[in-house]
Amino acid sequence: MADPAARAAIRPVPVGGVPPAADRGSGTVHVLTLSLVLGVLLVTVLLLAQAGVATHRAGKAADLAALAAADVARGLAAGEPCGTAARVAQANGAQLELCELVEPERVVVDVGTVVALEGPLARFGAARGVSRAGPPGDP
Repeated sequence: MADPAARAAIRPVPVGGVPPAADRGSGTVHVLTLSLVLGVLLVTVLLLAQAGVATHRAGKAADLAALAAADVARGLAAGEPCGTAARVAQANGAQLELCELVEPERVVVDVGTVVALEGPLARFGAARGVSRAGPPGDP
C-alpha cells in the first residue's frame, strides 16, 4: 500500500488545464436553460392549439350556419336565410361575416364566419370559416 503522503502527491492532471472543481454548479445552469427552452416550447404549442381550436370553431359555425340558411332558402324552414345563418353562427360562438345566396336558383348559400382570437394571438387577426350548402346535386 502506498503511504498517504505519496497518494496526496499524485493528483490527476486536468484536461485543458481546468481543475475539476471549476465545473461545480454547471449542472444547475444547464437544467435552468433546458427548463426555459422547454417552457417556451410548451407555451408555443399551447398558443398553436388555441388557434387551432378557434379555427375549428369558426369552420363548424360556418357549416351549421350554411346548412340552416340553405334549409330556409329551399323553403324547408321559415325565416330569412341570412338572418337564420347569423343566429346559428352566434349560437356556435362565431359572428357571421358573409352570407350570399348563389344565383340563379338562390337555394345554395355561401357563408363565412369569424371567431376572434384572444390573448397574445389577437394581434394576428381572427380565425375564419367558410362553407357552402344547398340541395344535393344530381349524380
